[in-house]
Amino acid sequence: MFRRPALFIIVGTAAALVHFLVVVGIVERARLAPLLANIVGWLCAFTVSFAGHLVLTFGDRRTQAARAAVRFFLVSAGGFMVNETAYALCLHFTPFRYDLLLGAILVAVAGLTYVLSHAWAFADSGPGGAAPRK
Repeated sequence: MFRRPALFIIVGTAAALVHFLVVVGIVERARLAPLLANIVGWLCAFTVSFAGHLVLTFGDRRTQAARAAVRFFLVSAGGFMVNETAYALCLHFTPFRYDLLLGAILVAVAGLTYVLSHAWAFADSGPGGAAPRK
């Protein structure tokens, strides 16, 4: 009952850490604007997130990897659009540092991602679907 949410948090934390470190690294080293760096951070984190959720979080489901990849990309891209919009608004209208705002937004979007991943992206493919990975 708590295993899947716990694994989601572990994988999500690893992906969020990758996202955060990539953004901060690019902003600090390459002097790229935070909103542009956020795109690169999301793309890097997506690979960590998808692989971790496919194998660990939802590895016990009969999920076809290709179908899950497309669905999870759509879930992740939707979450990223919310992330990027909120980030742009917060950067413009609040006095807070870009890195603190990014951290808060990454946490806020995570819940929505879990619900959509659980219900749709990694849903069982049915009787003819792939065998569980665990």
